[in-house]
Amino acid sequence: MSDLRKINIDGQELEVDGAMTLIQACEQAGVEVPRFCYHERLSIAGNCRMCLVEVVGGPPKPAASCAMQVRDLRPGPEGQAPVVKTNSPMVKKAREGVMEFMLINHPLDCPICDQGGECDLQDQAMAYGISATRFKEAKRAVDDLDLGPLVSTAMTRCISCTRCVRFTTEVAGITQMGQTGRGEDAEITSYLNETLVSNLQGNIIDLCPVGALTSKPYAFTARPWELTKTESIDVMDALGSNIRVDTKGREVMRFLPRNHDGVNEEWISDKTRFVWDGLRRQRLDRPYVRVDGKLKPASWPEALAAAAQAINGAEKLAGLVGDLASVEASFALKQLVEGKGGVVECRTDGAKLPTGNRGAYAGTAAIEDIDSAERILLIGTDPRNEAPVLNARIRKAWINGAEVALVGQAVDLTYDYAHMGDDRAALQKVVDMGGDDEIKSKRSLVIVGQGALQEADGAAVLAAAQAVAANTDSGLLILHTAAARVGAMDVDATNERGMDAVSEADVIYNLGADEVEIGAKEDGGAFVIYQGSHGDRGAHRADVILPGAAYTEENGLFVNTEGRPQLALRAGFAPGEAKENWAILRALSAETGEALPYDSLAQLRQALVAAVPHLARIDEVAENEVQAIEAGPLGKATFRTAVKDFYLTNPIARASQLMAELSAGAKARASEQIAAE
Repeated sequence: MSDLRKINIDGQELEVDGAMTLIQACEQAGVEVPRFCYHERLSIAGNCRMCLVEVVGGPPKPAASCAMQVRDLRPGPEGQAPVVKTNSPMVKKAREGVMEFMLINHPLDCPICDQGGECDLQDQAMAYGISATRFKEAKRAVDDLDLGPLVSTAMTRCISCTRCVRFTTEVAGITQMGQTGRGEDAEITSYLNETLVSNLQGNIIDLCPVGALTSKPYAFTARPWELTKTESIDVMDALGSNIRVDTKGREVMRFLPRNHDGVNEEWISDKTRFVWDGLRRQRLDRPYVRVDGKLKPASWPEALAAAAQAINGAEKLAGLVGDLASVEASFALKQLVEGKGGVVECRTDGAKLPTGNRGAYAGTAAIEDIDSAERILLIGTDPRNEAPVLNARIRKAWINGAEVALVGQAVDLTYDYAHMGDDRAALQKVVDMGGDDEIKSKRSLVIVGQGALQEADGAAVLAAAQAVAANTDSGLLILHTAAARVGAMDVDATNERGMDAVSEADVIYNLGADEVEIGAKEDGGAFVIYQGSHGDRGAHRADVILPGAAYTEENGLFVNTEGRPQLALRAGFAPGEAKENWAILRALSAETGEALPYDSLAQLRQALVAAVPHLARIDEVAENEVQAIEAGPLGKATFRTAVKDFYLTNPIARASQLMAELSAGAKARASEQIAAE
């Protein structure tokens, strides 16, 4: 039950929860309080003293508003609400003093600092500081750290706010950063000069309020005021993290996170943040047609004619939906292929996801439910590699007292868990345990990974997970690895026989499915039409290549792992002659003689929403009915995880030089010989 208290902030009286800190109460009152060390998603450090306020009737000195709760304040002599002032002469003088101390040792780096233009220290020195310094002594300097290929350091600029230390320890779950020394000798450093080993480390770049930690790949490439900023959605995993795409001219310069409490809070994974160099390399920028066994450049009319001829002459036609395709492209492909009597399939990894049963392929829980969960069961998943930001959320629940159990491969998840076993027998034991009233009284969640569903008995594993959820009154969350999967399942881009039907086709339309091996032409393999953005495996096997736009180059709808439709917006244009994916399919349909019934993206979306109404509810998680699936018995296999190499899961990541470097570094660390102690 909340403990409501009255408080008067700068003459404005309001009622807030007594557990709130003064800085939070000021935010509720719309009063800005400067801060460096305070961050609402990290523990309170109270060490920068920039957030000082005056508490009337309290001690005759300013108080740190981030470390004092509303309930700690005494009421006035006649029971009036306690009074807090944020702009009194005492506060102004205190802030000027704090800012002066901050700047004693801070170097005059602004013209060459990568943080220039979006630096909290610059902004707050202008707003709350004084115009001159009284200190004439030499400035202190410290050595820079080597934190790896992602985070660049200039530790002389550090103001010891400890945000990076608190983030890596509390959210990322690694213990490689800390503070040593006292007073003048205090400095942030890494343990034994280690580089950071985490796939969330890039977030400390956003957290650093000065230029001490900046992005190494982005360094010296652009200033913030040169960039065009576009709000979009990430497709590197199925979480659907909200991102901002910053472009300079036609090139993407960086990705930054956007706050969304229901999805990614304000964190993104390193793959999401740094994959932008993959958008520039190995791009398909013109159509190709295979002539005499070799791919040769062609014009759009030639390529479309060759593709249409193959489709019209096909005995068995199949369409494959890749992992990065938007819902609109999946829907258009389904209409094109099924209109020609063919079949489509989006479950390219063989996952046994049931069609038409949204409660089984999108689950019945929301990502936000993790926060309040008291018991979490993971089945056949390694969320640290499959969805690092979601894993950080599970870690937060664990810190708050949740019990976590895992059925599957024992891996380091950055938090403790009960390992129930790694095979189907262990899952059967959990099913047989049932659930008593005590278990049912606790809020619980079952999270199933794709690795658990890709084996032959995947449907039985999903049925077992549903049984556990039913026995314990738990929500069910299906953790997908492909950003396009739930949306493609929503438009029913599937067929009864799955990938078996595709393997029998003589013409395959491959919409960016680069993880699929298609038999060689010499062995009687199919004629392949490949539509995608990168010259990856699918393009190498293709007979006709139709260059499409990447996710930053077209407007598209993506449905995340919990079933939340979100809009990705175009931040730039595709290179060369590449076109938007839905437009290519529409043009090709006209060439085959059966034009699809829409001429614009708006018309396509109207048709899409008419077929699947819940896709119109952008940013809402629809409630899915629980429909128990019928499946055979569980097999005997051990669980395996779906993601083998976190950094190289899709064609954009595989085209990125930086992702290749990070992947090689991770492999080298995994194979290092450790000396016996």
